[in-house]
Amino acid sequence: MRLAILITNTDHSDFAGARPDDAVKFSRFVALARPDWSCTSFDLPRGDALPKLEDFDGFIIGGSPAFLSDDRPWIAPLLEFIRAAHADRVPLLGTCFGHQAIAAALGGRVGRNGEGWGHGLLELQMFQVPPWMKGAPKVRRLYGSHAEQVLDLPDNATVWCASEGCPIAGFFVENSIFTTQHHPEISADFMADLVDHLADYMGAEVTEKARASLIDEADNAAFAEAAAQFFEQAIRA
Repeated sequence: MRLAILITNTDHSDFAGARPDDAVKFSRFVALARPDWSCTSFDLPRGDALPKLEDFDGFIIGGSPAFLSDDRPWIAPLLEFIRAAHADRVPLLGTCFGHQAIAAALGGRVGRNGEGWGHGLLELQMFQVPPWMKGAPKVRRLYGSHAEQVLDLPDNATVWCASEGCPIAGFFVENSIFTTQHHPEISADFMADLVDHLADYMGAEVTEKARASLIDEADNAAFAEAAAQFFEQAIRA
């Protein structure tokens, strides 16, 4: 399987530079379930052109501290790319910003989380399980850090999970779109470092709640298996 990772991360700080970048994080995430698959990354904020749809079997759109409402030159072309991929039924996996971008591109609505930040290890309530996840381990917890989220679904979308303060924490559209508001590519060490790094910005209440949540670990491997099964069934269809 040939996957393209569309990097949207605009954090080029010293904190980010001292840790694995999103190309490495998502390649490791894919390898949790399918170590023989190839991953090629395209860093959109740094000026990489979007790949051709026909050159890859599927696409992963990652997270970012950017907002969809930001005036950034790469966002509008990304939304057009999503619409073209959806029209051709090319499989898209969206995480965090990618989840929001897919929703917005297809007619959904994105806005601020009315209950404030979702930050730390977040518990998932699963609703309608996508067909390809029935043979995968259950995904009960994922790391997250977000102030915006999907408020209204695009047409034909189905919610598969919710988390505290986030009723649409993941959705799917038929067999070719699969999303999560959260970060299955983030490791336990990275999340702990991020909570410490953002402590002053987040404030004591949000930070202490996030730290307390980290007693457990995320179900990244389970989500990686679900994502792999998603791409496999989309290609077979």
